[in-house]
Amino acid sequence: MASRLFGTDGVRGPAGAVLTAELALRLGRAAVLGGIASDRAGAGDDPSPERAGRPRVLIARDTRESGPMLEAAFAAGAAASGADVFVAGVLPTPGAALLVRRLGFDLAAVISASHNPFADNGIKLFGPDGRKLPDAGEARVSELVEQLPDADTRGTEIGTIGPLLGATEDHLRALDERFDALDLSGLRVALDCAHGATVDVAAEAFRRRGAEVVVLGDRPDGRNINAGVGSTHPEALVQLVAEQGCSVGFAFDGDGDRMLAVDHSGRLYDGDELLALIAVHLRAAGRLSGGVAVTVMSNYGFHSAMEAAGIPVAVTPVGDRHVMQALDTEGWNLGGEQSGHLIETGFVPSGDGVAAALLVMEALDGGRLADRRAMERLPQVLRNVPVADRDGAMSDAAFLDAVSAADDELSGRGRVLVRASGTEQLIRVMAEAPTQDEAQAVCDRLVARVPGAR
Repeated sequence: MASRLFGTDGVRGPAGAVLTAELALRLGRAAVLGGIASDRAGAGDDPSPERAGRPRVLIARDTRESGPMLEAAFAAGAAASGADVFVAGVLPTPGAALLVRRLGFDLAAVISASHNPFADNGIKLFGPDGRKLPDAGEARVSELVEQLPDADTRGTEIGTIGPLLGATEDHLRALDERFDALDLSGLRVALDCAHGATVDVAAEAFRRRGAEVVVLGDRPDGRNINAGVGSTHPEALVQLVAEQGCSVGFAFDGDGDRMLAVDHSGRLYDGDELLALIAVHLRAAGRLSGGVAVTVMSNYGFHSAMEAAGIPVAVTPVGDRHVMQALDTEGWNLGGEQSGHLIETGFVPSGDGVAAALLVMEALDGGRLADRRAMERLPQVLRNVPVADRDGAMSDAAFLDAVSAADDELSGRGRVLVRASGTEQLIRVMAEAPTQDEAQAVCDRLVARVPGAR
C-alpha cells in the first residue's frame, strides 16, 4: 500500500470502493502521528511554547456527496490521534492552502478529486507552509496507514472536532487584499464554477471588483460536479459568453485550483497561453522573480515566447507539486501547467483558479483577451497508446532512436515528447509542429513504432 497510496495529487479513487471511510480514518490518524502535525506539535526534549499542545488540523472539501462521509472519518482519525480538528466545509483547495498558513494550522486536508467525476474522491495533505506534503512526508504517512491499527495512538489524550466559521470570507478577504486596486466596473464576466468548491467564492470575488457577473455551474447537488461543465468541459462557457455578450469567461474545476479562459469571440485559452500573458505582465510590473516553471507538456510556442521576452523557463515533470518544487529551488514566484494550474507564490503556494482569473484581468488592464495574446500556440497532437509493458516500451532502443530522430527533424520548429503514464499501461506520444498536418504525421509515425502496442 505504501508505494501506491499517494499518487501525483494525493490519495484518489472511487469513493466507498477505493477511498473508503475506513481508509480516510486511518489517513487522519497517520497524518497526525507521522505527518507534519506531529513534527511541529510533538516535540523534542525542550519544545518551545508555541509548539507545545495539541496539533491543529484544518479540513476542507468540495461538493461531492461522499465528501461529508470522508470528512467525518478523517476528522475522527485525526482527533483520535490527539489533534484538534477544525472543519471548514466547502472551500476551494487553494483556500485551505492559504488558511493553513495564515491561521497557524499544523496540517490541512482537502477532500476532493479535483476535475474527476463525482463518484471519485480524494484526500490531499498540506503542511503548515501551505505546500503539499513532500514525498518523504507522504511516504511516512503511507507507512503508518499500512501499520495501523498496530501503531500507537494517543490513548485518552484525544482531540476535539468543531467548525471553522468564516473560512469562505477569510479566502475572499485575502483576494481583496491582493487585488484591492483591480477595478472591473463596466465589464460583464462569465464564470463556470463546475458545481464545485468555487460556488461561494468566484462570483463574489469578481463582484467585489465591480464586474457584472453571469454564472454557470453554481447549483451543486452532490453528483453534478464537473458534469458537462468546468475547465474539463468549457463548451458550456463558450456558449454562455456568446449568448450573454460577455467580455471574457473563466472556467474552474471542481476544487478550484485550475482555470481556463474564453475571450469575447469564444476562443479558448489554455494554461500555457494565460501563463505567458501573466509572465509578461508581471515582468513589466517588476513583480516577476526570475523566470517561470512549467511542465514538459507546455507548448513549444510558450518557450518561444518566453525566449523572445527574455524570461527564463524551468521545465519539470507533469504535476503541480513538481512545478512548486522548481519554484522553491529557483527562488521564482510564477509557474503552471497547460491544464490550467497557475501558481503565483506571492499569494498562495498552490494553484488558485480564482486568483489566477483576477490576475489575468489585472494583466489585461481593461483590454480584451483576444488583443493581448502573449504567445502563438503550435498545433499539438497527443495520442495515448495502450501497451502490455510501458517500462519495456520506454527502454526499447529502436523506438527511442525513432523518437530522437523525429525530435531532431522538428528541432527549432517544434518538438516530440514521449512518456509513460504514471498510473496506466499507456505510452503518451505528443508532437508539436508548425502545421497540424505535420504534427499529425509525426505523431502517427511514432505511434506505429510503439513496442507492444495493443
